[in-house]
Amino acid sequence: MKAVVYNESVPLDSPDALTDTTLPESEPTGYDLSVEVHSVSVNPVDTKIRGGVLPPPVVPKVLGWDASGVVRAVGDKVTLFKPGDRVMYAGSLLRAGTNSELHLVDERIVGPMPTSLSFEEAAALPLTSVTAWELLFDRLQVREGKDPIGMLLVIGGAGGVGSILIQLARQLTGLTVVATASRPETQEWVRELGAHHVIDHTKPMPAQLRGLGIDEVGYVASLTHTDKHLVEIAEMLAPQGRLGLIDDPESLDVPILKPKSISLHWELMYTRSMYQTPDMIEQHHILVRVARLVDAGVLRTTLADHFGTINAANLRRAHALLESGKARGKIVLSGF
Repeated sequence: MKAVVYNESVPLDSPDALTDTTLPESEPTGYDLSVEVHSVSVNPVDTKIRGGVLPPPVVPKVLGWDASGVVRAVGDKVTLFKPGDRVMYAGSLLRAGTNSELHLVDERIVGPMPTSLSFEEAAALPLTSVTAWELLFDRLQVREGKDPIGMLLVIGGAGGVGSILIQLARQLTGLTVVATASRPETQEWVRELGAHHVIDHTKPMPAQLRGLGIDEVGYVASLTHTDKHLVEIAEMLAPQGRLGLIDDPESLDVPILKPKSISLHWELMYTRSMYQTPDMIEQHHILVRVARLVDAGVLRTTLADHFGTINAANLRRAHALLESGKARGKIVLSGF
């Protein structure tokens, strides 16, 4: 089968950064589905592993942790899916990624594709949807429903996770959502997704909040550059507020959170699959909910760019755009 592999942490323009290859097929066993991959999307985790920010895997390694496709075969313990089903999922960091024609994935972290979406539109959803859902409801412990009243600040709102998080908070909770974006096109993007207010994270944020008549917020979802923004975050958060983050700061001066008894929450959507937690199947349930919400018109796909077929050259382009910090929504590729 055709695949794109990562070989070593070298500059993106190096031939060894990402290469096209052919790999043997593997048969599904246990809870595994063998999925014929139709579309994939690219995430910061891909660039972090390729660039050596995250611990390198055994190489060569197939990257890619988002896919939509069709189930071709199933293992002997599978009960949730059957051959022919259209599915979407984000895979596991401990296994080969989705940048291949066929891919093995545990059914407990797989969801059905929304019937109203194309493969390309669906591939943009899984990783960011699970991350945003877990961050909002599991880590920050926001209650679903329209009754809760409070303020959520989403720092880096135009990225993949932010684009889903804004929608979840606006549609499923009573929170007032303030999102940050620094360019006119990304500011318009987050407004379209449902942000009540938009501020610029490249300028002093507390002053901008006060300009909106907001003295403090109860929740902050910091999706990028948390270390850079931490002092301002501590100022903006209310006493006993909650800070959730997903990025990888080199260091974090957390004692500044103590005077206000601010709680700190990490979100990594791969925790459940890496540690085979007893509640691992919750990610299946999340994706089922997401698919239903999309088909009901409550949520929308965050596909922003289509970079063509799945090959090394196009994946390099996608990695470059992500690393530039100028991407909005999700970048998708499809077919081999």
